[in-house]
Amino acid sequence: MGGPAIPPEGTPEGIPGGGEDDYRSVVFDESFVRAARLQESSARERLGDHAPAVRRRAPLHRGLSRQALVLVVLIAVAFGTAIYMGIRHPYQSAVATRPAEPLRMTVVPLAPIGKVPGATDPEDLYAHSPAAEFAIGAEGIPLPAVRRTAHFSDSQVVAALTTAKDYLVRSSLYPEVIDGQDVRPVRIMLDSRQLEQFDQSFRHPVADGRHAPTGWLVRFDSTEAQLADRSIRVRGTLRVTETDAATLDVTADHTFVYAVRPAGAGAEAAASLLTVRRVLHFRMDRNDLRLHQAQLLGSSVQAGPLSCGVDAANHLHPLLAGRTAKPGGPPGTDPYTPDTPTSLCGSLARAAQPKI
Repeated sequence: MGGPAIPPEGTPEGIPGGGEDDYRSVVFDESFVRAARLQESSARERLGDHAPAVRRRAPLHRGLSRQALVLVVLIAVAFGTAIYMGIRHPYQSAVATRPAEPLRMTVVPLAPIGKVPGATDPEDLYAHSPAAEFAIGAEGIPLPAVRRTAHFSDSQVVAALTTAKDYLVRSSLYPEVIDGQDVRPVRIMLDSRQLEQFDQSFRHPVADGRHAPTGWLVRFDSTEAQLADRSIRVRGTLRVTETDAATLDVTADHTFVYAVRPAGAGAEAAASLLTVRRVLHFRMDRNDLRLHQAQLLGSSVQAGPLSCGVDAANHLHPLLAGRTAKPGGPPGTDPYTPDTPTSLCGSLARAAQPKI
C-alpha cells in the first residue's frame, strides 16, 4: 500500500519530518480539511432526526487559470479578425486611394438636309426608317456571351455587363430622365468619386468636354419637345475586357431612336424621329461590381436632326417635323453606321431619315 498521506500544503509547522513520527499520517492541517469532499456533521446537526453522520461538500469553484484566460482571449481575437476580413474586401483600401478619372465627352449635333420628315403615327416613321428592325426598350441591349477573364469570374463579368446595361436603360430610356425632370436614377449608378463632376455638370452646364449633361444622359428641353411614343427603338452592342487585375472595362455602342412631337401637342400633331448614337466607356473595380456602380470614362454622342446653331450641352433640341436647318460640318454623317466622320457639328445623312 502507499505511504503516509502528505497534506496538500506540505508538512505543518512543528511536526518533525521523516518517517520516525508514528502519528504523522493522522495529522491534518487546515488546508487538508478544507479540501475534503466529505464533512462530518456537527453535534447539534446530529441531534436532528435522520441527520447523516457526514455530508458531501460542494466542490470549490476556482477561477480560470492564466493559461485558460489567454487561450480564450486568443480565440476571441481570431474570431473577430475573421469577421472583419470577411466584411472588408482585401481590395477595398487600394480602391479607396485610387482617384477616379474624369469623364471626357463629346456631343455632336447632326443637322438635317432638307425638311425633317413627319407623320401622325410614330409607327409609320419607324417602319420607314433604318430603325424598323430595332428592338423596343431594354430588349435592344442584350448581354453578350460571357466568359471569365484571367482575374474575374463569370459572375463578376456578368455583373459588369449588367451594370453597364442598367446605366444605359436609366440614362436613355427612363421618361422622367428624358424630359429633364429627374437625374437621380442615373446619379446613383455612378461611382461616388465621380459625383462631384456629375453634380457640377448639372449646376453649371458648359460645352467644355467635361460638364455637358447630355454627355451623361439623354434629355430634351421639355418646353420644346416631348415623347410621342414611349416605345423607344434601340440597337447596339456591349463588349467587356479586363484592363488589369483590379478592373474591368465595358464599351457600349448603341443607337436610340425617339419619336417626338412639339411640347403640349396632342396625338394629331405630326411626330418626327430623333436619333441618338451613344458610345460609352465604363470602368469598374471590384468595389463598383459589389455596389452595382460604374465609372464613366468616355461618352461620345451624335444626335440629329438638331440645329448646329443651338447648344446641345445642356439639353437636346430636336428639330421637329417640317423644320429645316443649315447643314454644318462634313456632309453625310450617319449615326446608324459606325466609324463615320464627325466634327463639332455634322450633317445628318439622308439615309438616316424616314422615307416618307
